Amino acid sequence: MRAVVLALSLLVAGAAHAAPLPLAARAEVDALLTRLQASGCEFNRNGSWYAGADARAHLLKKLDYLEGKGMVDTAEQFIARGASSSSMSGKPYLVRCAGKAPVESAQWLTTELQQVRAAKAASSPH
Repeated sequence: MRAVVLALSLLVAGAAHAAPLPLAARAEVDALLTRLQASGCEFNRNGSWYAGADARAHLLKKLDYLEGKGMVDTAEQFIARGASSSSMSGKPYLVRCAGKAPVESAQWLTTELQQVRAAKAASSPH
């Protein structure tokens, strides 16, 4: 019986760490991924270029993994821990927009996050 209680305690403790992003952070991440998908920019991972929709799908899988491990609470953490580089190769992800040189995804997403926050601040009542 003690073993069952211990196992259940560990299971509950583990589940307590696995939590979805807080709503405000999730809204920011969703806004970032929507911007990436709608941007017309391409996303490079491990040497191959992908359309924004494919990038969004891939990054949502990474977000799901990070949430399951309780490793992400903010949009910045999502960018740093999931949307900056390949967990397989360690190579940085890149974003390439028409007429511009590719930039690391962390830079592109951080700039977009600043714009999302500025737009939210401008539209909220003072």
